[in-house]
Amino acid sequence: MGRAEERRARQRGGRRAAPGRRRSPDPSGKSAIRRLFGWKKILGAFFGLCLLGMGAFVVLYMLIDIPEGNADAELQSNVYQYSDGSLLGRTGERNREIVDLAEVPEPVQKTFVAAENKTFYKDAGVDLKGTARGVLNTVTGKGAQGGSTITQQYVKNYYLSQEQTVTRKLKELVISLKLDREKSKDYILAGYINTSYYGRGAYGIQAAAQAYYGVDARDLTVEQGAYLAALLQAPNQYDWAIASDTGKKLVRARWNYVLDNMVEEDWLSGPKRDAMKFPVPEKPKDDPSMGGQTGYLVKAANAALEKQLVAQGTAEDAKQAQAMVDQGGWTLTLNIDRKKQKALQKSVEQQLESRLDPGKRKVDANVQAGAASVNPRTGAVVAMYGGRDYLRHYVNNATRTDYQPASTFKPVILAAALEGDAETQDGTPIRADTVYDGTSKRPVVENGTEVGFAPENEDDKDYGEVTVQTAMNKSVNSVFAQMGVDVGMPEVMKVAGRLGMDTEGLEAVPAQTLGTMGASPLEMAGVYATLDNHGRKVTPALLKTVEHNTRTVTLPKAIGDQVISREAADTVTSVLTGVVDDGTARASVRDNPRRGGQQVAGKTGTSDDNKSAWFTGYTPGLVTSVGLFGEDAKTGAQVPMYKAGGEPRVNGGGFPARIWAAYTFGVMGEVSAFDLETMQGAAVKPTRTPTPTEEEPSREPTQEPTTEEPSSSPPPTSEEPTTAPPTKPSTTPPTVPPPTAPQTTPPGDGGDPFEPAVPGGE
Repeated sequence: MGRAEERRARQRGGRRAAPGRRRSPDPSGKSAIRRLFGWKKILGAFFGLCLLGMGAFVVLYMLIDIPEGNADAELQSNVYQYSDGSLLGRTGERNREIVDLAEVPEPVQKTFVAAENKTFYKDAGVDLKGTARGVLNTVTGKGAQGGSTITQQYVKNYYLSQEQTVTRKLKELVISLKLDREKSKDYILAGYINTSYYGRGAYGIQAAAQAYYGVDARDLTVEQGAYLAALLQAPNQYDWAIASDTGKKLVRARWNYVLDNMVEEDWLSGPKRDAMKFPVPEKPKDDPSMGGQTGYLVKAANAALEKQLVAQGTAEDAKQAQAMVDQGGWTLTLNIDRKKQKALQKSVEQQLESRLDPGKRKVDANVQAGAASVNPRTGAVVAMYGGRDYLRHYVNNATRTDYQPASTFKPVILAAALEGDAETQDGTPIRADTVYDGTSKRPVVENGTEVGFAPENEDDKDYGEVTVQTAMNKSVNSVFAQMGVDVGMPEVMKVAGRLGMDTEGLEAVPAQTLGTMGASPLEMAGVYATLDNHGRKVTPALLKTVEHNTRTVTLPKAIGDQVISREAADTVTSVLTGVVDDGTARASVRDNPRRGGQQVAGKTGTSDDNKSAWFTGYTPGLVTSVGLFGEDAKTGAQVPMYKAGGEPRVNGGGFPARIWAAYTFGVMGEVSAFDLETMQGAAVKPTRTPTPTEEEPSREPTQEPTTEEPSSSPPPTSEEPTTAPPTKPSTTPPTVPPPTAPQTTPPGDGGDPFEPAVPGGE
């Protein structure tokens, strides 16, 4: 028997083949993966990439030289134009004076190092970790990252542009390394403090020292130097003259951070640090070209451009965007119509300013007016009133958001109800003719349970059963508080956001139905413009075109998508015509002799303790929001406006509505009517017979609690009750007593007979 036959015989007999001759394959496939991705190969690939990266960096280092100073570092004028191309304003020349580092006290020099780069005197001029993070975030589109050294910031400011690109960041890295090797630290620090922007048009420490403290750089104290160093993080936000309360807190914290770092680095003794007080800077010096309304418009245009530069990724953050704008070379054409702008200013002067006499009444000095006018079809901001004079009051009253819109928020609640087909607690669909209980201090109920909120109507007036239309006309707080809960406060706030209000961070609680959030006239004009535009989103646009010789800016569309249905928007408009024709605005708007039959919709609002008063109204082609704000002329704190202009109280249907009417009826053109797609018609009338309470003479309810309430009624809370059961509010009268007799003034004398002159808000 041969060997082959013998082998086959063994196999037939079930004998196993000799072990070790064949390796069965690993069913999991791990052997193949190990062969492909062995640790040696992975390690080799890693080192290969490192060598490749190092080689590429060496090539970049050899190819990139330190360039001449960037032309962008030389400021050009910005040109601002009205919508017709005529000149609105022009910025001046660069405010900069180069000083030697020796002219800056050494402790002041150290404040900048302590603020921006404590390792400045030890490092190689770059922060590799921060730069790598910045490059990665640029590639992935995540935006800016801090961490740049003083050397890198100087290179970016003086040698390069502000563009957010990987190429620019790599150039910044290479040039910073070379500069640190070729130049002294003093040379770099001098360049940094002489090219940085400090706000107020000041470039460099000498200009900044003059702008903020009226001294030369050589005379700066450590405290003042620390403030200027802190400014570099956010020049506009941290400028004490225009900073918000938040901005002031932030710059104080930054100032403390700088000085604490100096102590940590042994550049300042602890006892000296403890004795230092925050050096409040001087008020800005006047720039005559920015007087009147020009400064407000220019600053608002700059803010809009800066926001867009960040949004489209041209700038990493607000600070860099501001630097780009301040470097100049821009031509900004605004949507502002010269004639409408002049008419709005004239209306405020004639209807308000002419009635104010601070010498006779101290409160008159505390009244600030702001207004914004928008074309609802294009979104163009055609007029804006920021205040009496930019050189006298730097805060733009048209864009400030620190005052409550009060009852001008009520149409938003109705819009949410109509959009969501909401129902009352008993299952009745909410419409203009739906009947609610208008009893003052009536506890708001949800699913049969009181929610712990019972707002008071003005004068604690009970309206009994009223339709939604009547409740809007008379601004009945109790009705809209209940309606907000019926709709669902989260849904109300969601619709508010879709209409254009900034609702981020706001709690969806019943107290918001009283308009307790902050809002600006420009924001409210956008909300009502969306209603006027049949529910299609209108985002007010101040800029018409933007031109620059090296950069391109794409402006966002002002008209967006349908955010609520046309039926809902048109029904709200229909209801708001009733406010004008049979409600709180009729004295100033309905009966105005210049109206000429023009159809108008709108809503008044007066906040708690008379700290703000509003009228936001519209025709088919123009939406304008007017706000009056009580602001202490010295401290800037919010204060009441009682007796301002000789009136017992500043109401929404008074000065604001009169300003609105004089302006609108003067520029509106031909008389027009709303094109409404609603089964409820214009100026909706109740379908049910009003109760005797409804037939009483209408007076605008204005006792709307916002941030404060009389001690007899429960204050609005920022959160809903949890485990504690709700309690019924006290019926004790308000602690601030009303006048012994009703005080009304004929319309011709500037008063509003339909709004009671008593403390409170609607």
